[in-house]
Amino acid sequence: MPTSRTGRPPVQRASRRPAVSRPLPENPVQRLYTRARKAWDRPLTAYYLILGGSLLITVLGLVMVYSASQITALQMSLPGSFFFRKQFLAAVIGGVLLLIASRMPVKLHRALAYPILAGAVFLMALVQVPGIGMSVNGNQNWISLGGSFQIQPSEFGKLALVLWAADLLARKQDRKLLTQWKHMLVPLVPVAFLLLGLIMLGGDMGTAIILTAILFGLLWLAGAPTRLFVGVLSIAGLIGMILIKTSPNRMARLACIGATEPRAGGADCWQAVHGIYALASGGIFGSGLGASVEKWGQLPEAHTDFIFAVTGEELGLAGTLSVLALFAALGYAGIRVAGRTEDPFVRYAAGGVTTWITAQAVINIGAVLGLLPIAGVPLPLFSYGGSALLPTMFAVGLLIAFARDDPAARMALSMRQPRFGRKRAGGAVPARGPRRWNTMRRRAPSARSSGER
Repeated sequence: MPTSRTGRPPVQRASRRPAVSRPLPENPVQRLYTRARKAWDRPLTAYYLILGGSLLITVLGLVMVYSASQITALQMSLPGSFFFRKQFLAAVIGGVLLLIASRMPVKLHRALAYPILAGAVFLMALVQVPGIGMSVNGNQNWISLGGSFQIQPSEFGKLALVLWAADLLARKQDRKLLTQWKHMLVPLVPVAFLLLGLIMLGGDMGTAIILTAILFGLLWLAGAPTRLFVGVLSIAGLIGMILIKTSPNRMARLACIGATEPRAGGADCWQAVHGIYALASGGIFGSGLGASVEKWGQLPEAHTDFIFAVTGEELGLAGTLSVLALFAALGYAGIRVAGRTEDPFVRYAAGGVTTWITAQAVINIGAVLGLLPIAGVPLPLFSYGGSALLPTMFAVGLLIAFARDDPAARMALSMRQPRFGRKRAGGAVPARGPRRWNTMRRRAPSARSSGER
């Protein structure tokens, strides 16, 4: 054993451990992005987006209907809250329909497809019977229910087309018939053209455009080949051009796209121009709730088709962007539900409802911004009109039911602990232990653990 110069054994020094590289601390922005991405990927994200987004749009719409309709009601010698009370009643009934639709099983939705279609066709045909149908703003699309209550059956035709077409395409997909073009088109396209014909008899081209968008959305989801898709689109475009060319009113609406003067090219663009004036005078945060100037008789249909313009004037750019964000979240959630399901009926129905709401919102907002012709369609869940609100809220209930029916979402909902425990007969609250994975597997054999609490 070697010794040191002093004769003592050398002191054994501890060997140095290799330095362990520590991960760099995550900056706050990256940490926030990571947490947001994890929250976005949770199985209940679509469920919360649909439920929360639709309720926020409806509540904000009630506020704006009350603000935008006061002057119109007073000009008609009615109480200032007249239109708000009717819209609130429709929202309450629509909320009940939403709750019922969100709790109904998929089989019951499919069973209701044919009765709803038959009822919609009957009511849409009844509109054309003299003495029953009513004309509002030049469109023969209304039925009076007595007093100040009216119903527009064409709004229920959208829901009927979505449910019936989803059931039809799902049954054909189960039988592997969608690979043949005749099974993809028949009877879907003829029935859709029947509904379009009944709508166009009353002159409501705006609703016909929404129905056409739903038809093309369903064909795209069904995997229609490009040639077939382009062929149907060409026929619909040709019919639309003929209908526009033969109507001076529709030609005038086309001339008002991007207009900045009330008389642009000889066309009366008063409504389109004053909608732009309302948006331009709102600024960033608006003039304040209830402080709109354009609603004092300058802007026609301030509480219906052009309620988005009043929103921009009173709530400013911040308010309009908030409305756009809510519709974008609702559309994303609908696409997510349609893309993650294995049930063909759920995929077609969710895709049809999403196409319906987003297309109608784009057409309405595009008309207010002067980018599209004024089609006379309301902003979904936002504008005044019970006939439009009721079927739309039922359709939102469909999306909620489909989002809850996802296996991962069912797993996450079953793992959530209730805030207040249920007491037994003796009054003692059982101890809460961790749920066993085997128990969860028996409840949802094909689902994965979401880890959501």
